[in-house]
Amino acid sequence: MGCNCNGDHDHKHDHDHGECQCHGDHHHEDAEMMYLTLEDGSELECEIVVGFEVDGKDYIVLLPEGEETVFIYGYQETEEGPVLSVIEDDDEFEKVAEVYDAMLDEEFEDELEQE
Repeated sequence: MGCNCNGDHDHKHDHDHGECQCHGDHHHEDAEMMYLTLEDGSELECEIVVGFEVDGKDYIVLLPEGEETVFIYGYQETEEGPVLSVIEDDDEFEKVAEVYDAMLDEEFEDELEQE
């Protein structure tokens, strides 16, 4: 699956509000992957952790291979394929990150209940 990303990327992803610390192991054998094309033309393989909606907008969480930090982007499906956008607004990012953290907390609680 390719990506037409509207954001500027480098391997370290220097947008402070574009990354979140990953809580737990999100690598799955049958995970769907997405490739981000970086500014230098190289590709970064990322696992699609989850897609979700906040206030009528779609977002996606990606975990780059070999990393512990996830990237959160705006997400839109177009005729040409998926388009990612950097979340520029700090308040919007905080709200989206809080929803993602709540999803992780709920997943963790469900795992504890099953044990």
